[in-house]
Amino acid sequence: MAQNEIHDPEIKPQTSSQSAETNNTKSKPSSLETQMSTTSTMIPTTSWFTPKRLLALFCVINLLNYVDRGAIASNGVNGSRGTCTEGGTCTSGTGIQGDFNLNNFEDGVLSSAFMVGLLVASPIFASLAKSVNPFRLIGVGLSVWTVATLCCGFSFNFWSISVSRMLVGVGEASFISLAAPFIDDNAPVSQKTAWLAIFYMCIPTGYAIGYVYGGLVGSYIGWRSAFWIESVLMLPFAIAGFVMKPLQLKGFVPADSEKVLVPGTPLSEVSVMDTSNGKDESLSLKAEFSDKSSIDHSKSNSAAKMYDQFSRFFNDMKELLGDKVYVVNVLGYIAYNFVLGAYSYWGPKAGYNIYHMTDADLIFGGITIVCGILGTIAGGLVLDFMSNTLPNAFKLLSITTFIGAAFCFGAFLFRSMYGFLVLFAIGELLVFATQGPVNYVSLHCVKPSLRPLSMAISTVAIHIFGDVPSSPLVGVLQDCINNWRTTALILTSILFPAAGIWFIGIFLHSVDRFNEDDEQQESNVEGSSTMPLLQVNAGEISTSTQSQEP
Repeated sequence: MAQNEIHDPEIKPQTSSQSAETNNTKSKPSSLETQMSTTSTMIPTTSWFTPKRLLALFCVINLLNYVDRGAIASNGVNGSRGTCTEGGTCTSGTGIQGDFNLNNFEDGVLSSAFMVGLLVASPIFASLAKSVNPFRLIGVGLSVWTVATLCCGFSFNFWSISVSRMLVGVGEASFISLAAPFIDDNAPVSQKTAWLAIFYMCIPTGYAIGYVYGGLVGSYIGWRSAFWIESVLMLPFAIAGFVMKPLQLKGFVPADSEKVLVPGTPLSEVSVMDTSNGKDESLSLKAEFSDKSSIDHSKSNSAAKMYDQFSRFFNDMKELLGDKVYVVNVLGYIAYNFVLGAYSYWGPKAGYNIYHMTDADLIFGGITIVCGILGTIAGGLVLDFMSNTLPNAFKLLSITTFIGAAFCFGAFLFRSMYGFLVLFAIGELLVFATQGPVNYVSLHCVKPSLRPLSMAISTVAIHIFGDVPSSPLVGVLQDCINNWRTTALILTSILFPAAGIWFIGIFLHSVDRFNEDDEQQESNVEGSSTMPLLQVNAGEISTSTQSQEP
């Protein structure tokens, strides 16, 4: 290993994108880039992970996240407020709403409370990905989620459970910002949208399982137990985020012990290996000054780093919000999520009141899980079949959303429960086809190093302008008009503007930037032994080639 350190006279200062070719003098400079464009996996060869195992792991975690959201919306966990008739006969409330005596507005606020933590934490985790290994950040977030759901079960009033739900949002923030870029990196090039669709299929599936899970657990052993069970199920994944070998994202470079010199790196910050005794001898200039000078220098460096991080964040935001393709995609997603968020929370209750469904949780859960799985996977497969380009994604988004909205609107006009179920199922099948394409656009209309921030800001926007206000606003609307059918029709009509916004995206100039040069020279991410698979292979080939030379 000593021969490969930076003191070797044959090794010249190089950029991190060239680090895989350090000793491969016979290769052309573009050979690794060509290989990167045809092979997408970024998983180290020594890792337990394979791309499919990574996808499966993230799908289970995503499923648990949305089981929690579905459970709190179920009649078994959410419950109902106690009522009294004019004759003086009173019935006690059930679930959270009954135990804490919440009105519909407070109940809607409770549904969205965790978004407060999520909205604040998502951009923070996305920015930290440039200085901390993203895989470790996911582990931190899952740990917070595990503790927060446990606290939900121990809550004693409206404010205590609201704070707990906010912390659940903080925990979920790291995962939703960073998981999709990991999947995008490791999915086969011709199946990227399909893999994303499988991942996002867990959203409707999780909600649906949550409806059923919450209804059963809440009815038989109590709503608090539903949260405790969730916490136990997530615990192994939170631990795995710390004990497993960390993975690396495309666009970010690990800052391990074997650093390479990049243009602009001061010689004082480089460490070399002494070949005589194998000890690390630092060439840092700080060792040559007094303790006082070292402290002052450290403080100035910390301030400079903090300033650089804020400056980079604002520059990234400026670039992101200046991208018309990204903005149009997110605007359409906001309107879409406004409707879906209210559907997910008020759906069982609306179905119970309009059509007198005795098992509203099970019926809505069944429709959502079947249509969510089929629709989401179908949307990804269709886009890959069409060729996964950004204009094709916008075509699919606008068409499926418009037709799906028409079916859902027609469903709520039906007086027959069976007619409603058929039309609503077709509508949901089409509406859920958007999940893969809309996230594909968010990942591929920006350069690789901006993908975590792109996903974070997209998540923030669709929640703060979408399902966060939609649940309480629908509750207020229902309190005013006291007619669930009319409320549902008004809500469903918002899907038509969403289709119109995505239709505009078809005519915008768009470029897939997945293979564009990124900020590898600027990013410095913690974590050792996280070299991408292609770089490991290149290094192995180089070593093998040199060993065969005379």
